[in-house]
Amino acid sequence: MHDHAPTGIRGAGHRRLLAISLGITAGSMIVQIVGAALSGSLALLADAAHMFTDAAALVIALIASGVAARPANERRTFGYQRAEVFGALVNGVILILLSVWVAVEGVTRLLRPDDVEVAGGLMLVVAIVGLVANAVALWLLSAAQQHSINVRGAYLEVLGDLIGSVAVIVAAIVVIGTGWGRADAIASLFIAALLVPRAVKLLGEVVSVLAESVPQGTHVREIRDHILATPGVVGAHDVHVWQLTRGAPVFTAHVVVDDAALRDGKAAEILSELQGCLSKHFDVEHSTFQLEPAGHVEHDAHA
Repeated sequence: MHDHAPTGIRGAGHRRLLAISLGITAGSMIVQIVGAALSGSLALLADAAHMFTDAAALVIALIASGVAARPANERRTFGYQRAEVFGALVNGVILILLSVWVAVEGVTRLLRPDDVEVAGGLMLVVAIVGLVANAVALWLLSAAQQHSINVRGAYLEVLGDLIGSVAVIVAAIVVIGTGWGRADAIASLFIAALLVPRAVKLLGEVVSVLAESVPQGTHVREIRDHILATPGVVGAHDVHVWQLTRGAPVFTAHVVVDDAALRDGKAAEILSELQGCLSKHFDVEHSTFQLEPAGHVEHDAHA
């Protein structure tokens, strides 16, 4: 006895937003690469590299979102929603590698500040272009990232890049006002520092999903209390909650029903009440219940 209601978090709308964000990010990345080459700014180059990672993340998100939208079949009964998780895993690894590269280059520039002369004016103009592009992309992804782990990965990267653009702008102003070239290298290190915690958080969320842990913010004891409060229910055991991907929780439980309720044919009514409760109070749209008479309670080994 189960409910296969769709989660509603995979669709053409998300893919369209990702495609638009990809176009904006790729265009801004090209502008920053050219600006970095002309101005000699490491911070701009780091920001461009981050935008390249953003573009790669958006491509991965688009591919994963399309794959996740494929229907379930006899081999993959839950469909392909886990594709988003694997896409997010790739995003996290790329973020870690990028942060290491930026940190190494930033330290090198700090130790040898006279190797490259930075054109602060051009650096400032290009950084402002990047800031505007990131702000638009961030706005486009803000709603969708609440329901998709992979869109969230792209959102976090764009957010980090927006903050990085602010850092580049500040560094450019310092270079213009004081001529202190090390400000460019410091901005680069700041961008690297922004990448690490976001990567760790994203990878932590991926591990949580793959380990089939209870979704963050979901409390099994509270769900159990709601089940036991349902008329006709006298017990619940073997309660399991996990998620296929961000925003797609799955719930199973053995529910012990009063014998009188079963004799009166109220099983369907109880099942409907249980599924409605989980959907309304806990946003669990895929729930499976095994209804058992009071004299037949069989716990599994993992209870």
